[in-house]
Amino acid sequence: MSTSQSAATPPGRPDRRARVVLRVAGPLFRLVGPLVRGLIRRGLAGPNVLLTVRGRSSGQPRTVPVAMLDLGGVRYLQASFGITNWVRNLRAAGEASVSRGSWSEAFDVVELPPETAGPMLRDALAPFHRSRVLRALLGPTVGPPAAIQYLYHFRIDDTLEEYVAEARRHPLFELRPKEATRTDSTS
Repeated sequence: MSTSQSAATPPGRPDRRARVVLRVAGPLFRLVGPLVRGLIRRGLAGPNVLLTVRGRSSGQPRTVPVAMLDLGGVRYLQASFGITNWVRNLRAAGEASVSRGSWSEAFDVVELPPETAGPMLRDALAPFHRSRVLRALLGPTVGPPAAIQYLYHFRIDDTLEEYVAEARRHPLFELRPKEATRTDSTS
């Protein structure tokens, strides 16, 4: 399993490359964030949605753009950047609303244990490993997008234990619809 930690970097502290990326990424996300939120509100941002969750300290609604996964007809949120404030808020609240364009839905949220999330993550990335077309076009070492590999620090041919370890650092939440509060302004 590949990691961004070098031998000279103390555990828990990002190495030089990661510090540079974080130093650039923070201001970039703050600059691009309003644009991304606007695209999501108009329904133009692919798998991205706006997650609104009650703040654990303030109680005020907090809205952030996140990617929603649909695996086998069940919706999930993956904490791609690790345990961030929206993850902490979601753990505390246990419920959230998700919106994209004119669609909005309220959910009860359940954090999946890493032993469950790891195999799901591996299965979600399996098409990258099995695709003969991608291998023919891009070569035998084809993998998921570089951003996924950088954020998760694994390769698609890693063992199940390595996927479980990544699931500990990047929690996976199952979204369970609250039927009584479902809204869709297109109907």
